[in-house]
Amino acid sequence: MKKYIICLLLLLAASSLTFAQVDRSSYPEPGPPPKIELEDPDSFVLDNGLKVFVVEDHKLPRVTFSLVIERDPLMENEKTGMTGFVGNMLTAGTTNRTKDQLDEEVDFIGATLNAGSTSIYASSLKKHQDKILELMADVLYNPAFPQEELDKLKKQAITSLEASKDDPDAISSRLTSALVFGRNHPYGELRTEETINNISVEDIQNYYNTYFKPNVAYLAIVGDIDKKEAKKVVKAHFSKWEKGDVPSFEYEKPSLPEKNKVALVDRSASVQSVIDLTYPIEMRLDNEDYLSTRVLNYILGGGASSRLFMNLREDKGYTYGAYSSIGSDKLIASFSAGASVRTAVTDSALVELIYEINNIVEEGVTEEELESAKANLSGRFGRSLESPSTLATFAINKERYNLPDDFYTTYLQRLGALTVEDINEAAEKYIKPEHMYITVVGNGSEIKEKLAQFGEVKLYDIQGNPAKATPELDPDMTASMVLHEYIEALGGKEAVEGLKSAKVVMKSEIQGQELTMTMLYDEPAMRFNQKVSMMGNVVSNTTLEDGKGFVNAMGQSKELTDEQYEEAKMNMFIVPEIHYEELGYTMELDGINQVDGENAYKVIVSTPTGAKTVNYYSVDTGLKIKSENEKSGIITYKKYEDHEGVKYPVETIVKSPMIPMPLNNKVDALVFNPSFEDADFE
Repeated sequence: MKKYIICLLLLLAASSLTFAQVDRSSYPEPGPPPKIELEDPDSFVLDNGLKVFVVEDHKLPRVTFSLVIERDPLMENEKTGMTGFVGNMLTAGTTNRTKDQLDEEVDFIGATLNAGSTSIYASSLKKHQDKILELMADVLYNPAFPQEELDKLKKQAITSLEASKDDPDAISSRLTSALVFGRNHPYGELRTEETINNISVEDIQNYYNTYFKPNVAYLAIVGDIDKKEAKKVVKAHFSKWEKGDVPSFEYEKPSLPEKNKVALVDRSASVQSVIDLTYPIEMRLDNEDYLSTRVLNYILGGGASSRLFMNLREDKGYTYGAYSSIGSDKLIASFSAGASVRTAVTDSALVELIYEINNIVEEGVTEEELESAKANLSGRFGRSLESPSTLATFAINKERYNLPDDFYTTYLQRLGALTVEDINEAAEKYIKPEHMYITVVGNGSEIKEKLAQFGEVKLYDIQGNPAKATPELDPDMTASMVLHEYIEALGGKEAVEGLKSAKVVMKSEIQGQELTMTMLYDEPAMRFNQKVSMMGNVVSNTTLEDGKGFVNAMGQSKELTDEQYEEAKMNMFIVPEIHYEELGYTMELDGINQVDGENAYKVIVSTPTGAKTVNYYSVDTGLKIKSENEKSGIITYKKYEDHEGVKYPVETIVKSPMIPMPLNNKVDALVFNPSFEDADFE
């Protein structure tokens, strides 16, 4: 036994010496990229021009049919948003089936059937193949385009637009698309309530008649099926589809800005700034530099180990994540690098973003970064091959871009052959640190002056349009004078101060359900109650009384902290402005801003605890038209009506961070100076 132990120790010592001789100071040389053996899908073309690709996968008894229409991007002009409705309208019923009947038949066989403006997709078990093809063909040939469905879609779209108006990420997206592509380009068009309302069933029908043609379409079939059977079912269901001429379009290519330009959207409620550095770029799948730009972007900002992420998050702690992208598109794409950062570090974050963009051009990339990027991209490519539908996508891409037959089989070899010099050349060619749009959505009063170091700051509105010029602020104008004009516009100080109590009932709709909000104001007793009801049940009950606040929601009661109570206290008053002074609030007049096209005084109201609310008062009417609070959200005052000598906002739009969509509240009942019982505030 002792001899055995001694031998074992000698073996361990020898092995440790062997390990000690391994050089771990550098990465091992990568092995040759694996050769990919991809079997080309079977394919055939119908007489009407429909190109069909068949990928056999007999592992599961399922089959999918993906129809893709190849058309040029198109300008929608005064009907922008129309193509977004096409898919839902196609599946909203046919001349043979109502929407409910169509949905029931699809659900009955456990299948999937959906559509877009350039696609129809169907999937089912093999045994239901004929049925799902029957339904797919019915949608393709006989769409009914019902008016009631379009009305519903337009209503939903307008609600979505309203929700996105004040969303900083949506604002940033609108701004960058307008700057990079321009309003006269399909990728820069702006969808508005007006353009949505302009859309008719006839527009949807005309679009369908114009673009849904087999000679510009591809059909990918993936699953438990072979070419012979595929030919049979495709001919049976798609051969009568008539080909036709489809218009093509050309657009002027967006150009780089001559120098860096700074664009700011002032959003006073923001506690973060959304930053995006962007410009147009030409990059397509068939571009010889396509793979180089994928690697380049991965190193710059393509993941959690990228330069941007490591700098702005891991090193500086400015953000949860910083990323970049180099787009790819048949028409035109864009470069983008950005992050959402704390307001206080907006300028510092921009300095770091610009530094990293400059640095990757001037200093280039390292061998270690290159190998890491290759490994990641190789892994992604390998994982994509696990899905049989990938082969169909490859086949369609080769047709669309006229790619060489070995484009995908040599993908890993071409990726592995890239050198540091290749990536550095791509950086010099495609990264433009001196020709960027530097866009920021954030609190203008705190960041505008700091942004001037990056170039002349131009203001834009929330739709991405240049902000309209505002009149010069009278130097003698004060916040107190603005509030005085507001009180006068409501009906005068005497009338407003005469409001000692009120009961206001407002109604709105959320996801098809009516929401009722009842508010009780009892100013002499310094108490307030708000009940929110849905379907006859109280879902939330908030009471402020005796210097304390309580919220009862979903059967659970919670007492507000002192700080929360101070913030909520502003809601206790029918017209809070007449109580600002006695509450110890401070007010700052911060110029004149554009609010939905209307000039408005911007007044920043601060509570003794430091909480801030920004109110906007119309220069023309004196009435309050908007209120922003970083915690409670945004209220837009849409309509005032006279009630017993006092103007009261009878329609408001409330956007709260706690609710995923805006609430359009309308006053259903209003009583001034009612009497209350203690039980009313329980």
